[in-house]
Amino acid sequence: MSKKYYQEEIETMPYEQMRALQSERLCRQVRHVWDNVPYYRSLMEEKGVTPDDIKSIEDLSKLPFLSKADLRDAYPLGLMTAPEEDIVRIHSSSGTTGLPVIIPYTRKDVDDWATMFARCYETAGITKKDRIHITPGYGLWTAGIGFQACAEKLGAMCIPMGPGNTDKQLQMMVDMKSTVLCATSSYALLLAEEIEKRGIKDKIHLKKGVIGSERWGEAMRKRISEELGIELYDIYGLTEIYGPGIGINCEHNTGMHYWDDFLYIEIIDPVTLKPVPDGEPGEIV
Repeated sequence: MSKKYYQEEIETMPYEQMRALQSERLCRQVRHVWDNVPYYRSLMEEKGVTPDDIKSIEDLSKLPFLSKADLRDAYPLGLMTAPEEDIVRIHSSSGTTGLPVIIPYTRKDVDDWATMFARCYETAGITKKDRIHITPGYGLWTAGIGFQACAEKLGAMCIPMGPGNTDKQLQMMVDMKSTVLCATSSYALLLAEEIEKRGIKDKIHLKKGVIGSERWGEAMRKRISEELGIELYDIYGLTEIYGPGIGINCEHNTGMHYWDDFLYIEIIDPVTLKPVPDGEPGEIV
């Protein structure tokens, strides 16, 4: 078993040591799914690969490539890798383009997700002294509950508003002196416009915004930042891999940081499905 690594160790871990940690965790994970997930084992057998063929992170390309269709074909719980009694929660994609993808979470999954998201908050300079105002939705979607659990992991005060009811949002934002806004870009812009319209900007204590779930360009970023007078951070995630909180930009705004002790990201050619060289454009998997 791996030792427990804290964020400071991860952030300064030498490259070769990180690769060794990733290799160890990959091999263990492949063996686990081979032993516990008939659906994925069948895909490995079709490709003629077994856990013995995976000895390091360099062997990752030997494994079957999962598509969205594969995830849907496993509906509802065909990719569950733990006994049902260990599953504490499920989340789901929207299903707007077909069957939703159901993602079961163990208690360890929930804790790992909270750890990554808490690192994102810390990367944005958010501390336990902040008051985090959460407007994304709750329910099967991973957003609201992810923002909340990770704020609690960090030790900050959480104001779990959920979406809509702008009058109530602004009242609580003023009365609770919220310092961090978590929202989609469109709702952050709507709140900025309402604050300006109502002339209450001097009553708002926001310092930072953590924005996700929607595409947004530099023009919208600049407008929200200037109208609210706050620093903005772009949170990244997807339902199939925990949810929001697996990556975030920093104050330099030149790219995303992700947690490679939990995730291994490849950039591949979408036609050949082969990894592209560093610096070359491709699709993230």
